Amino acid sequence: MGNVYIHQLKKWPHFQWDTEHIAELLADVRYRQGRLLGYMEGLGSSLQEEATLETLTLDVLKSSEIEGEILDHDQVRSSIARRLGMEIAGLIPADQNVEGVVEMMLDATQRYDKLLTTERLFEWHASMFPTGYSGMYKIVVGTWRDNAKDDPMQVVSGGMGREKIHFQAPDSDKLDAEMHQFLDWFNLQSTIDPIIKAAVAHLWFVTIHPFDDGNGRIARAITDMQLARADETFRRFYSMSAQIRVERKGYYDILESTQKGSLDITAWIEWFLLCLRRALSATDETLATVIRKATFWRHPSSHNLNDRQRLMLNKLLDGFEGKFTSSKWAKMAKCSQDTAIRDIQDLIDRNILVKEPTGGRSTSYLVNEGLFRE
Repeated sequence: MGNVYIHQLKKWPHFQWDTEHIAELLADVRYRQGRLLGYMEGLGSSLQEEATLETLTLDVLKSSEIEGEILDHDQVRSSIARRLGMEIAGLIPADQNVEGVVEMMLDATQRYDKLLTTERLFEWHASMFPTGYSGMYKIVVGTWRDNAKDDPMQVVSGGMGREKIHFQAPDSDKLDAEMHQFLDWFNLQSTIDPIIKAAVAHLWFVTIHPFDDGNGRIARAITDMQLARADETFRRFYSMSAQIRVERKGYYDILESTQKGSLDITAWIEWFLLCLRRALSATDETLATVIRKATFWRHPSSHNLNDRQRLMLNKLLDGFEGKFTSSKWAKMAKCSQDTAIRDIQDLIDRNILVKEPTGGRSTSYLVNEGLFRE
């Protein structure tokens, strides 16, 4: 006999968990969340905007990476900045699929207080798959999957004859009723702690698996929406998706074991809270970069720069990997070598760039650390 999945159990979807077992962990997560939000509150709105831009960029990139899709960092950042009405240097056009994922994520987080409806989910799905294809495969877009001829819908890995079924979703004829029940619960003011509600919502949506593709990314957008409700702000200062990306194997393992278990989902909630706690800790690095950049751009010597200089300095401040040379400048700024050298020399004259002390065949440059001491 095959596995029985939680959505096939008689009492589905009446989840249970051991409140006592997770109480200490939840209190710690709540404390860290409050401390982070309080700290950000004291930094002023321009830094909050910059932190939100960095966090949402990370969120979109990493949520797609979890599914094996690599998006262009600069396109994602530009698309988010444009939609948030932020004036930043070096904005570039974004591909249709990038715009679609950004649209979904911003709708979830910036309009977190609005009802989550069937129509809204259909819009998210359609924006993610603007061509009606996922890779080379044509999929049903902007509506629930209709796998009547393919039911049951299974998530499978392994070659022919060695297939491993990780999970089997509810049949498509049940999706209307399943999603109606989920959305009623999600939109209802409940006594459940809002962070616990985010954990339950994530698992519940992934289990229903209502779309042909994109269920993981939409589940994480719903999670972000509920976490924004927990934070009571559209500003985002930590990325759950970035942390899930780091822990991808553990994420899939716990989802699979939970869907083959009972309706007691304490283990899943505990994993979710631990992951969220690590996401809150990891945000220190993002915020350090944001504050460092803000300090730099407030310095008088950084004023009146050309667009190429602003673009390339932002790349350096974001943590450019490897040696930063004039030939890399020319390539990335799409200008001639002579122009790159003139741009760099101007920044050296302004005391913004310094030559890296270690020699080598080609000179490389660093941002002058003295500018960060206010």
